[in-house]
Amino acid sequence: MLASDADRREIERELHDGAQQDLVGLAVKLQQARGLVDTDPAAATELLEEMGREVRDALEALRALALRIHPPLLETGGLRAALRSAADRAGVRVRVEVEAGEAPPPELAEAVYFSCVEALKRFGDGASVAIAVRNEGETIVFEIVDGNSGSTEPAAFAAMRDRVEALDGRLTIASESGTTRIAGSLPIR
Repeated sequence: MLASDADRREIERELHDGAQQDLVGLAVKLQQARGLVDTDPAAATELLEEMGREVRDALEALRALALRIHPPLLETGGLRAALRSAADRAGVRVRVEVEAGEAPPPELAEAVYFSCVEALKRFGDGASVAIAVRNEGETIVFEIVDGNSGSTEPAAFAAMRDRVEALDGRLTIASESGTTRIAGSLPIR
């Protein structure tokens, strides 16, 4: 799956360039703080407080990265809760309608979730989006509509298309009169 490979490479790069480098920097500062404890306790305290802030920032970055791998809310709260949480993090106004009933199989719920997250990311801050997910017989159908964009190029959604088609699904993207509509369907196996 091209989308999965690209996602893994991006996550690996973010781990290396972000979290790993942050931890290396903290290890260096920890050595500095050890050296200052006896000679300049006030400077050591200031450095330790700074390190505390950096640790909190690093933890937040790791949490955000972990959500890109698998959002635990998808399992504990369901697709609707996970999508609302993702929209809140993205700064996007969203109306989410997930049909009540049996939850889709985990791999389909993840595909719908990550497809919607990709769309929210592409539509950007301040977008106003409607997401609907429903069962139609042996198929999960989802639709994402943004009434403010209209200029989003379908090529920008290649990873989403790859994700859906890897599960034998279909994805259509149409932009017209200021509205972008993404519709996907995934067979329940």
